[in-house]
Amino acid sequence: MSEPNINALWGRTVADELAAAGVETAVLAPGSRSTPLTVAVSERPDIEAVSHLDERSAAFFALGYAKRTGRAAALVCTSGTALSNLHPAVVEADAARVPVVLLTADRPPELADSGANQTIDQEKFYGGFVRHYRKLPEPEAADRKLRSLRTAVSRAVGTATGSEPGPVHLDVPLRKPLEPTADAGGLPPGVPEGAVPSGFETPPRPATAGRDGPFVSTTRGESRLPERERRRIAETLEDADSGLIVCGPTDRPAPAAEALAELSRASGFPVVADPLSGHRFGPHVESVAVCGGYDGYAAALEATPETVVRFGASPTSKPLRNYLREAGGRQFLVDPAGGYREATFTAGDLVVADETRFAADLAAEIDRRPGSYADRLRAAETAYWEFVEGSEPPEGAILADAARLAPDPATIFVSNSMPVRDLDRFGKPRTAALTVLGNRGASGIDGIVSSALGAGYGTDDPLILVLGDLAQYHDMNGLLAVERAGVDATIVCLNNDGGGIFHLLPIEDHESFESWFRTPHGLDFEHSAGLYDLRFARTDDRDRFRELYADSLESDGTQLIEVRTDSASNHDERRRLQEAVHDRIHDGG
Repeated sequence: MSEPNINALWGRTVADELAAAGVETAVLAPGSRSTPLTVAVSERPDIEAVSHLDERSAAFFALGYAKRTGRAAALVCTSGTALSNLHPAVVEADAARVPVVLLTADRPPELADSGANQTIDQEKFYGGFVRHYRKLPEPEAADRKLRSLRTAVSRAVGTATGSEPGPVHLDVPLRKPLEPTADAGGLPPGVPEGAVPSGFETPPRPATAGRDGPFVSTTRGESRLPERERRRIAETLEDADSGLIVCGPTDRPAPAAEALAELSRASGFPVVADPLSGHRFGPHVESVAVCGGYDGYAAALEATPETVVRFGASPTSKPLRNYLREAGGRQFLVDPAGGYREATFTAGDLVVADETRFAADLAAEIDRRPGSYADRLRAAETAYWEFVEGSEPPEGAILADAARLAPDPATIFVSNSMPVRDLDRFGKPRTAALTVLGNRGASGIDGIVSSALGAGYGTDDPLILVLGDLAQYHDMNGLLAVERAGVDATIVCLNNDGGGIFHLLPIEDHESFESWFRTPHGLDFEHSAGLYDLRFARTDDRDRFRELYADSLESDGTQLIEVRTDSASNHDERRRLQEAVHDRIHDGG
């Protein structure tokens, strides 16, 4: 195949390597300078290309897709402020370990520092928020440069999906002509793919034709502890009078559910599972003591574990974090990348190992029986759910119902601020295969709509999004992906007219609270539903919400259900319920 100009060959080579390295989806934001990349990627039959008009929403869409699938997403944008709009999603991808390959088009080097239109300095633009940065060579019909290009792209995908997944930034300088039109100068003989001098049987050069698979394949070994170290940790767990397994937020359940179940059964340690851990919901809940109500009762527990094994990031629940901080004893923090994600600085043992292998290895070496601590925790868990079910505050009730009534399987994306906290407190463990996701890396409320729709694009599961009104406001642009990407969703917007989470802070008692912190907006989200052609319903009644929710899950298309609540009364009810729960746990009921 002959290419009309060097930029077209360059773009096609990039698309070749993305596909060969395993990239199946690319999100493209329109722009002139990125034309060679956009045309090549969109025409590649084994890459599904999605067009998104807003770069910030495009980046979060790619992030959500990668969160749900575990596969790297490619993201293409033009030069100038376009790549600035990717920055919030890059920050989240870095903190949450999500693989995204950024391909940002750039002006030729001679235009730097010249005042040329739409030209900014892209050198290490995202700083330490990316796993790797590389300015690609300028397009040229030369074997060595083409091999360099292929190597850079295949290595970028390998780095993005490595032991510590995350974003990678490729800066792609391009000069005109950008469109796939014939260049008057043409390409040197032998450069187009398959061009071989007459009479020779030499195969196409790898520089232009690529290889069978990525140009550079990355093979990683599995991080496993030596037998001596495994035995040392196993003996510590066997000798402990009491123990606990804590699973924090992660986008890919780690350890695998069966390995976690084996470790829990062998050690007798109950499992405390964050709703974003991948372990609060699933078939393993039937045979393993999975606790989910701890956010409501941890502060009331007098018994503490002697040994704790922790997986994933720091838990969402502040009461649980404080409980672990005060527990004392040994805490093993297991992380395959060697990250110390523990902001109370209590865990004293960092274990660098693959979580699934670590759990399975320990389970095979441990033989002990549950102690009284496990019995007390299970009793507190049972008492908690018996006490709170049906008594949740209005916003908590919506999250409880969203999880309890979700189909099996389903993907639930939950926003930061109060929704994720309410799911943590009121989302009861169940055996349904629910994949629960959120942007807890940097915990922002920007890009939530786009992240959820990106996750929905990556699965055939029904998609449920639960978010607050400010998160809905921040990313209304993202709703355009409903039609453009063909994603169906049930969107539940909890509208308490402002930043309800600020009621948790001491500033609530100051006169500046209403104007500068809660900041009521008075917006009617029915208009946004009309703008994007979504079905809309509004209620302030729990029973009516259940009806609307069930109807939406059974219907085609995307529905926006707005639930009106009062943030002040919600927090008052949360406090009263918390006090009642603590009294119940202290009384041994």
